[in-house]
Amino acid sequence: MTTQRTRSLGRPTLDAVAARAGVGRGTVSRVVNGSPQVSPEARAAVQQAIAELGYVPNRAARALVTQRTDSVALVVSESEERVFGEPFFAGIVRGISSGLLETPMQLWLAMAQSPAERERVEHHLTSQHVDGVLLLSLHDSDPLPTLLEQRGLPTVLGGRPARMLQPGAQGSYFVDVDNAGGARQAVEYLFADGRTRVATIAGPQDMGVGVARLTGYRTAVEAGGRRVDDTLIAYGDFSEASGASAMRRLLELDADIDAVFVASDLMACGALRALREAGRRVPEDVAVVGFEDAPIARQSDPPLTTVHQPVEEMGRQMARLLVARIRREELAQPYVLLDAHLIPRASA
Repeated sequence: MTTQRTRSLGRPTLDAVAARAGVGRGTVSRVVNGSPQVSPEARAAVQQAIAELGYVPNRAARALVTQRTDSVALVVSESEERVFGEPFFAGIVRGISSGLLETPMQLWLAMAQSPAERERVEHHLTSQHVDGVLLLSLHDSDPLPTLLEQRGLPTVLGGRPARMLQPGAQGSYFVDVDNAGGARQAVEYLFADGRTRVATIAGPQDMGVGVARLTGYRTAVEAGGRRVDDTLIAYGDFSEASGASAMRRLLELDADIDAVFVASDLMACGALRALREAGRRVPEDVAVVGFEDAPIARQSDPPLTTVHQPVEEMGRQMARLLVARIRREELAQPYVLLDAHLIPRASA
């Protein structure tokens, strides 16, 4: 029950926390605001005092003083079905949440695929509502990055825009995986296994990830003095259904295909289904390599050889870059490029 004594005490104040922790009011303020300029001992004492007193920061008052909302947005340009159904997005969110753990910032998630969703999200993305924005699954025609920069909102992209793959391109803060290098490893692995007709199912070419993984495929083919055959290239949208459709098209165009590099694990699972329907054995007749190392890669039949990309680390680095931009910290470089490596399993 609430007693007269607890009611009279009212809401714990910053001064009360400072007195309990045995530190100055400024130290408590720095801890609450996520400043790194506090010793571990003082931080621990303040956090203990906060827990004991049940102190809750007055976010409205803090916003007036700091000119910050302590909120950041993750905007994903995909449908709700894909965001909640594909493991890539869950991994990114886990990584971002982990990266924000030591800050006072709260994360909110928005899907922005339909015109109505986009209008609603764009209306909300202002400095009155959020301190910064993380953008994921962008296509090159998307005006959102430019709009946010015009509004003065720090922005970090998950994945490198296709235009940033051009020599000398500048201007975006992003976190990406070495997609071209990972794709090259996959295709070289297939050639080293003695495969001669290596096809690919590429991703959308208005997305940096789709362009880079196709570039890696082309580089590996040409490295051995081979000619890139366009009849061995099909395209999907990273969904399982598109992978199955693309695999069927490839088999119709060239019945001698003996390997395929697929630009995502979900598309690769679709390709496995199409190959099974066509009576092709994997890997005896056609070897298959995917990209991502999603949980589904271990559960497919046969288990999928794939390129591992550190999805959660990608999310953590996106959060780190955005927090640094919000705090106006000096960055050595405006991007992070993470390594990718091949995981051999039974499909190749």
